[in-house]
Amino acid sequence: MKRINYIIIVVLLLSTSCKKDFLQRSSQTVVTDKQFFNTVTDLETYTNGLYSQLSASYTDLLSDNIALSNNEQNADLRTLLAGTLTPATVGGWDNWSNLRSINFMLNNVGKTTGDPTLINHYIGVARFFRANFYYNMVKRYGDVPWYSEVMNTNDEELLYKAKDPRALIVDSVMADLEYAAANVLPGRTNNSYVTKWGALTLLARTALHEGTYRKYHSELGLESSAQTFLQRAVSASQEIMANGGFKITGTGAEVYRALFSSNNLSANEEVIFLQKNSKELGVANNTHTVFDWQWALSSSLANEFLMTDGTPFTSQSGYDTKTFVNIFTNRDPRLAETIMPPGFKTTEDGNPYVTRPDFGGYLQIKFYPRDPALRGGWELNYTDLPIFRLGEVLLINAEAKAELGTLTQGDIDATVNLLRKRVEMPVLNMADANASPDPYLSGKYPLVTGSNKGVILEIRRERRVELACEGRRFDDLYRWKAGELLAQDPGGIYIPALGAYDVTGDGEVDIAILQNGDEAPIAGLPEATRNSISKFNINTGSFYLQNGTSGRVMFNDDKVRPRNFVDPKFYHFPIPLEQTVLNDKLTQPTGW
Repeated sequence: MKRINYIIIVVLLLSTSCKKDFLQRSSQTVVTDKQFFNTVTDLETYTNGLYSQLSASYTDLLSDNIALSNNEQNADLRTLLAGTLTPATVGGWDNWSNLRSINFMLNNVGKTTGDPTLINHYIGVARFFRANFYYNMVKRYGDVPWYSEVMNTNDEELLYKAKDPRALIVDSVMADLEYAAANVLPGRTNNSYVTKWGALTLLARTALHEGTYRKYHSELGLESSAQTFLQRAVSASQEIMANGGFKITGTGAEVYRALFSSNNLSANEEVIFLQKNSKELGVANNTHTVFDWQWALSSSLANEFLMTDGTPFTSQSGYDTKTFVNIFTNRDPRLAETIMPPGFKTTEDGNPYVTRPDFGGYLQIKFYPRDPALRGGWELNYTDLPIFRLGEVLLINAEAKAELGTLTQGDIDATVNLLRKRVEMPVLNMADANASPDPYLSGKYPLVTGSNKGVILEIRRERRVELACEGRRFDDLYRWKAGELLAQDPGGIYIPALGAYDVTGDGEVDIAILQNGDEAPIAGLPEATRNSISKFNINTGSFYLQNGTSGRVMFNDDKVRPRNFVDPKFYHFPIPLEQTVLNDKLTQPTGW
């Protein structure tokens, strides 16, 4: 039965949950209490309404993978880095209705009759979503109140309770995920539903995050328990790899591209859990907006893709002064599947698309629907979107083992090197990586030390490259205690001097970078060319050049609002002031 058929029913069931914050409470209706949760079908119907709480990510907004984004100008992270975020201006803490919806089912499932295996399956699905809700709260706030049941308006002691410690919350999250992994059925063939393998993936992702967070964030005083979480990340990911039946198949850039621009991922052997979109079902996404609309990707991201011979791009002489057309030469094929390369066309018979420097010039094409038939405008794109895929599981396994010190070359071959072989890149040799850690990556992650330093750095590179634009980068920086990278002014393409440039790779100029409208640098061009090319003026719009009239594209907003990262304060966000007024037992995270 399709989830889409249940939307109206579930919306009615959930409509009595809170709308603004967890202190706005109204009782569930008598009709719902008496007439629902009696059968397994009721549980199926209800849990189908929970799936909207976990959707696919197709951007890396709020991370150093983004150069400039209009979406971020007033976002909490941007004002945090500018030093203007306060409890009075911060958003968040307004999604407790999601938890209430989950707990409402769990509180009523005791009266359900039917096959105990199926009942436990749907309990597992609900606990999967509760774990996801709470760990997202932990990542943002650290300590939060734990609620395992729906409260009534007279439960004031619970409603106005203090926060519970992070360790307790995470233990409860892991208990939910362990239950889900043990009880959610593996045999459902429709991977748009949560299965045992999806539950294990979220468990592995959470365990890796918590294990590395505790290892690198000594201010928590939880380093001694980090190893336990890392070990569970290994065992959960290993179970998926060994028994889940998922595979990395095919070779070539097109195979990688298909993961993010296909309308038929249901049969893809890598996809563990997906967001199914279909014109026939009237379910769509907005992925066309990734391309040249509100943001572009950063030079920091572009720099980490290797050369085709497996050496770092940043070890090339003059890497930081290579122009847009030249940076794609002899690079990991995933670069041109993530950032628009010269000559890219949105339609087969169209003209090459001309990049624009005012957002940085590195336009995102990963997740852009390549087939025009699959992109129909706002919320009318019909590509399937992976939520969990084997590629991430392999990287979890490799990283957790590397952090534990148990990683072998065989492990690398079974994880990272499967991803590299898919795009026909040279394999990673663990001994070589540890013998000569990349100095560029070492400078980014000074907390990485020890005999496995080199391979940990390379796994982090592989994770950034393979999972680019999939919404994982911000969390990675926070768990590695590398938040200071968010304070570095992001940059775009390199411009050697004012004048005209070819950005489509055909040898003909397409854009001109000028100052104050002065066209002297392009005076020698034919009049027809001067009139046809796109002209961009530095300093009068969103961008400037790093060295005045040359250099990397930088952004005026970063001059007006310089970025700074305060460690450890900024690793958590404040609770909105109105919530601490409503409940004076809620204390702010450390530093706030």
